[in-house]
Amino acid sequence: MSKAKNFKTAVAVANRTDPYVTLGTTRVENDRFWRWGDDNLFPAALALMARRSTTHRRIINDKADYISGKGFVCDEARLPALAAFVRRVNGSGESLRQVLNKLAFDKSLFGNAFLEIVTDADHSFLSLYHQDASRCRVARDSEHILLHHDWSAFKPDEARTLPLYPNFEPQEDGTLRAIVHYKDYEPMFEHYGVPTYIAGFNVSAIAYKTDRWNISRLDNSFQLSGVMMLDSTVDSEAEAERIVRMAERKFAGNPGQVMFVIRDGGDDDNSRFIPITAQNEGDWQALHEQAVGDIVVAHSWFRTLSGLDYASGFNAERILHEYEVALNTVILAEQAELTEPIREVITAVLGLDTSSLQIVNRPPTRSKPIYMKVWEARKADGLDYDPEDPKQQAFLSEITKYNVTSIG
Repeated sequence: MSKAKNFKTAVAVANRTDPYVTLGTTRVENDRFWRWGDDNLFPAALALMARRSTTHRRIINDKADYISGKGFVCDEARLPALAAFVRRVNGSGESLRQVLNKLAFDKSLFGNAFLEIVTDADHSFLSLYHQDASRCRVARDSEHILLHHDWSAFKPDEARTLPLYPNFEPQEDGTLRAIVHYKDYEPMFEHYGVPTYIAGFNVSAIAYKTDRWNISRLDNSFQLSGVMMLDSTVDSEAEAERIVRMAERKFAGNPGQVMFVIRDGGDDDNSRFIPITAQNEGDWQALHEQAVGDIVVAHSWFRTLSGLDYASGFNAERILHEYEVALNTVILAEQAELTEPIREVITAVLGLDTSSLQIVNRPPTRSKPIYMKVWEARKADGLDYDPEDPKQQAFLSEITKYNVTSIG
């Protein structure tokens, strides 16, 4: 009877460690700032998850795009200075829409966003800059924000400190600067906001892992997993290792799909492959679909706006209906929250009236072609119409050039 001489395994279909538990559980203590997570690296975990879960990332991208809209409009004839500022709000040449898009992205991803305000003592200019939320921490006095390029290796002398708006402090370059901290409210969390999808954190990980499972099957050419029994007499550990690696290169396909066992051979060669079969493809698919649905719910978002139901047919009416619901329940509220401090600082620093400043909101699709006339559209909707009415002679393209929604 053969005795096992050596036992080797090749590591796995996917990483056996949880890809989201990468930050450890060490508590970071510092008298300069409030921790963002036990190890102060919670934003890194959120960013990692957004890079690995496709549906989760799509929703974050889309929410940021819808919230920032198609840009800003204002009374350019009366306020040319305001129109010029909207087109270029900082020295990097960014428009107000570009800065707002980054703020909306950070707030959707982290539940927090940071806007830096730059001016001087004479209020001769105003610049607005987005600051990467992952680089910001709340100071211990809760009245300042610390900015650092790498919080895993924090050095106090490399950090920059900015006061929370409306307080301004002079800087070395002679400017006055402040920073706005946007955060989503969550009970028991005082210093940082919590993203709305926090209840879907685990299902985002499930969606990522089910994707990885399919990738590993593809890499392995859909070969069966199993145990390869190799009969061989070896004299040393190094020789056993060499045989395992040689067999792995020849038979394994994707390392980790096959476990190798080397044992002392007898007179007969009983090397063989023992397949491990599992009829769980349907379970995995159902698990993935449930996880994707739960992600959408956790984000307080909508399936058609996430591109999930296009396979069953492109339903323009449903997209429009869900967009209207999203506009009135999510988009307008976020727009108002993000632009309120911006309006306030434009008025305070530049002395400009921002009442005409509005975001252009436009649905992702149209239910009627823009070359239809108003009376034709009313007829199609079963409404009263009058082809002789001059107002109803206008084309839809003329009255839907901008779908501007006031958020002031």
